[in-house]
Amino acid sequence: MKKHYLLTPGPTPVPPEVLAELSLPVLHHRTSEFGEIFTRVSEGLKYVFKTEGDVYVYASSGTGAMEAAVVNILSPDDKALVVSTGAFGDRWAKIIRAFGLTPDVISVEWGEAADPAAIEDYLKKNPSTAAVFVTHTETSTGVVNDLEKIGRIVAATDAVLIVDAISGLGGEPLLKDDWKLDVVVSSSQKGLMLPPGLSFISLSEKAWLAAEKSRLPKFYWDVKRMKKSALDKETPFTPAVGLFVALAKALDMMKSVTLEKMWAEYLLMAEAARDGIRALGIEPFAKSPCRVVTSAKVPDGIEGGKIVKMMRLDYGVSIAGGQERLKGKIIRLAHMGYITRPDILVGFAALEMTLKRLGYKFAAGAGVAAVEEKLK
Repeated sequence: MKKHYLLTPGPTPVPPEVLAELSLPVLHHRTSEFGEIFTRVSEGLKYVFKTEGDVYVYASSGTGAMEAAVVNILSPDDKALVVSTGAFGDRWAKIIRAFGLTPDVISVEWGEAADPAAIEDYLKKNPSTAAVFVTHTETSTGVVNDLEKIGRIVAATDAVLIVDAISGLGGEPLLKDDWKLDVVVSSSQKGLMLPPGLSFISLSEKAWLAAEKSRLPKFYWDVKRMKKSALDKETPFTPAVGLFVALAKALDMMKSVTLEKMWAEYLLMAEAARDGIRALGIEPFAKSPCRVVTSAKVPDGIEGGKIVKMMRLDYGVSIAGGQERLKGKIIRLAHMGYITRPDILVGFAALEMTLKRLGYKFAAGAGVAAVEEKLK
């Protein structure tokens, strides 16, 4: 019998207390009982987003909330800027193009963070820009972007700042209101410790003004429907009731620990993982690394996919490989959500055994020792 360790940057492990909520009888969603759950979830999401505004819940993957952000803010003749630091930044551009718009794109070298000055310069030259799309933590590369600085820059213009915080929410500091982030989207299967299936969106007053004027087609994604239904503690369409109930529990757990303590713990695990990578003689990939995932270059002569496959099949430890142009070139190990210090140690033990079998030379135990030293 093999025990499984999930160290991928989504989905992430789910606490047993949250899994237990999924086993409860299903509630009807037009009842006062569900209304109580709806209220708990609404207040908990405000806490996690660090916002006074409402946060709405879709039954979808995180990409659904990304599409919702596009169709609720933009109109067919709008100018949009996408700041892409990886595969998920590129996804913003793909969604916008799917609705007939042609965004301008600032493409940052993969592994590096966005330069806020480049965004500021663009907006000065293009004052009619309707929206700026950025990524919080880009899990395809492992970088974090400076949302606080970007928020100040965009707030001084008429543009709406739209943030993909799908992987970063809960694991990396994000203060929606204080940082002047107009639209923030996220999802359930990463920092919020749930299975996939829910996505979230929160709008500022500035964003709501844009939403009132938006002329892109929408029905299911129409956030105005969400706003109206929320007054009755409901969603406009059938919600993922079981996940809603489990989310209420997960949010209660996060509030009891506090986000500040969680952020500190993820930072410690991130530093430990990078110490472990360096101790093995491997180079970290991200130049501005985030707290939720560590990316590392695959050693010369080894195919990254073999590392991922062997760790999963032979040792029961799932990590992620590179995506698109980084396929086979990097590996990615997460430290977010319900991933804990012992999980990181197990992950590095499996990584060392795998690398040894693949012929990579290093001091046995060096990675595990470095991780242990940081976490002790």
